[in-house]
Amino acid sequence: MNPDYWGIGLCTVDGQRFSLGDCTIPFSLQSCSKPLVYGIAMQQLGSEIVHQYVGHEPSGRNFNEVCLDLDNKPHNPMINTGAIVVCSLFQTMVGTGLSTEKQLGVIMEHIRKMAGGEYIGYNNTVYMSELKTGDRNYSLGYYMKDHACFPENTDLQECMSLYFRTCCVEANCESLSVIAATMANGGICPITDQRILDSHVVRDVLSIMHTCGMYNYSGRFAFEVGLPAKSSVSGAMILVVPNVMGVSMFAPPIDHYGNSVKCRTFCEELLREYTFHPYEQLGHAIVNKKHPLKSHAGLDEMSIIKLLFYAAMGDLLALKRFYLMGFDMTKTDYDGRTPLHLAAAEGHLECVKFLLEVCKVPHNPSDRWGHVPKGEASAFRRTEVFNFIRDWEIENNLSKSADQ
Repeated sequence: MNPDYWGIGLCTVDGQRFSLGDCTIPFSLQSCSKPLVYGIAMQQLGSEIVHQYVGHEPSGRNFNEVCLDLDNKPHNPMINTGAIVVCSLFQTMVGTGLSTEKQLGVIMEHIRKMAGGEYIGYNNTVYMSELKTGDRNYSLGYYMKDHACFPENTDLQECMSLYFRTCCVEANCESLSVIAATMANGGICPITDQRILDSHVVRDVLSIMHTCGMYNYSGRFAFEVGLPAKSSVSGAMILVVPNVMGVSMFAPPIDHYGNSVKCRTFCEELLREYTFHPYEQLGHAIVNKKHPLKSHAGLDEMSIIKLLFYAAMGDLLALKRFYLMGFDMTKTDYDGRTPLHLAAAEGHLECVKFLLEVCKVPHNPSDRWGHVPKGEASAFRRTEVFNFIRDWEIENNLSKSADQ
């Protein structure tokens, strides 16, 4: 891959998107597929079955080292041995009777749903290369077979083929950021609002990512960044800020741990700038960083937001409280929308009557697009509200003519 590629994608849990650089360049997921396949297996089989065959402890060894834990299981699903065993579960329990290609299709379909239907591909050229250069992984497979790590009826050759294929699934920064955001959102894709994984499955996946996602750099990364992440030797990386957003990065040059240098550095700089570290705000600690989730609006601004919200929801009692407290009922948001605009658009007749008859607000204020409340009632087919404003307007004009 071009060593100058450098892209970032971001997706928040409410679907806001942002990307920079080479964000549409496709790349193979490699180890970034491991938490996804693990999560899908957990969703299909449950935690108890999956963890009969794979542990959840950091190994303290290289990701492709020939080693098992004290129970003769792979240490965790984020290293090669663990990922291979997870693929064997697909072969023997999830996709029983299906060809390897169809088993991969099941996995890719789940990944595509996590990406909100955005780009998910497959690189067969990389797969053929994996087959030719996968001696180390084959040795891991035979070592685990010798130690009875696999379920019964596991076909090692087919299992290894599925493992290599999952590594060759392609994404780009934009689609991978949606996948990360799905995990940040507890398994619900923020683009489609579809639940893909149960929340307890996502919790377990993020826990493993937090402790094991960055190869032998995982401990230091957890110390400095403190967020779940997964890197890969392709230079791709995902970072999950739970309940906030997912971030994906791609920069091919990697360090001796196997992590992208630029991606890792970006994450560390991000945490120096923002208060995303889960232990940042303890007690009354003063942290001189940006608080992206903290509202900087003053009390007056917050009151306007609440007033407009109550008007849109048709909460007449709340509007009366604001009026009795002496609040200006003609206040607008940054688009020039008044409580009357919102009440009319949502068809809340009693609120419209209260605002016009009691609060005496103007009946025809214009927002930034030139829309007036009567026009909003017409556009949204709020017939009763439209007729009331029209009649009130006529009566009001007649009274003015009489006064003149």
